[in-house]
Amino acid sequence: MELIIFLIIGALAGFAAGLFGVGGGTIIVPLLFIVFTQMDYPADVIMHLALGTSLATIIVTSISSLMAHNKKGAVMWPVFKNLAPGLAIGCFLGAGIAGQISGLYLQLIVGVFLLWVAYKMLMDGKKRVDSNATNATNAGDTSNANTVLPSKPKQLAAGGIIGIASAIFGIGGGSLTVPYLTRYGVVMQKAVGTSAACGLPIAIAGALGFMIFGMQEDINVPNTIGFVHIYAFLGISIMSFFTAKLGAKVAHILSPELLKKCFAILLTVVGCYFLYKGLL
Repeated sequence: MELIIFLIIGALAGFAAGLFGVGGGTIIVPLLFIVFTQMDYPADVIMHLALGTSLATIIVTSISSLMAHNKKGAVMWPVFKNLAPGLAIGCFLGAGIAGQISGLYLQLIVGVFLLWVAYKMLMDGKKRVDSNATNATNAGDTSNANTVLPSKPKQLAAGGIIGIASAIFGIGGGSLTVPYLTRYGVVMQKAVGTSAACGLPIAIAGALGFMIFGMQEDINVPNTIGFVHIYAFLGISIMSFFTAKLGAKVAHILSPELLKKCFAILLTVVGCYFLYKGLL
């Protein structure tokens, strides 16, 4: 029964990964939190297990989503190369920071963060979606005509910040990478595609961090390596690998404006859920 539940979570998470470029973490973390709670795991490690396992599964979903978006020419590889080192280092360090924060505070932090990102996405979308849609047809470019990204050192630093936040939130970085890129005029589809690529170094470094730092804690939970649940990782990864491709195809059918709104609604729902559970 547990495997079936993890497969269902994987199907939903994979579709979200391809559709929104968020690695599926916004779906995986709250659902794993619910499942682990029902399995009577110790309350002080449930959130950490959800975050660590989420990042581990994002390794698989990001690869599938990355392949699908790359076929559409939606990955800005020069930008990825600038962000990746900071993303990996920041996420590993962020896993250590998350291990020192209580589960209750992690719930509240994640809830507030997701609501803030949803608000920023809606506000930025109103300002930029029209100009981005006009430039979306530029074939072969790594950015849009109106795109002016920061210097390489600034992109590296931004990657570090996104990496730290990604470990604490267990969401693959899409909730920060996508608005970061759209802020500088990148069309939504290319922001989503590049975010999917950025999810890979985040997931690898974050999963290793949660395993290593988690093994230093006294965790009385079976089938785990540190803060990563092995059965949940396998079940979610198997199904999400296939459904991420479907989500990526749908992302290129929808308009940039609609995609932004769907992304913001998803983040709002998840953010409200964590605030409700944290304050309950």
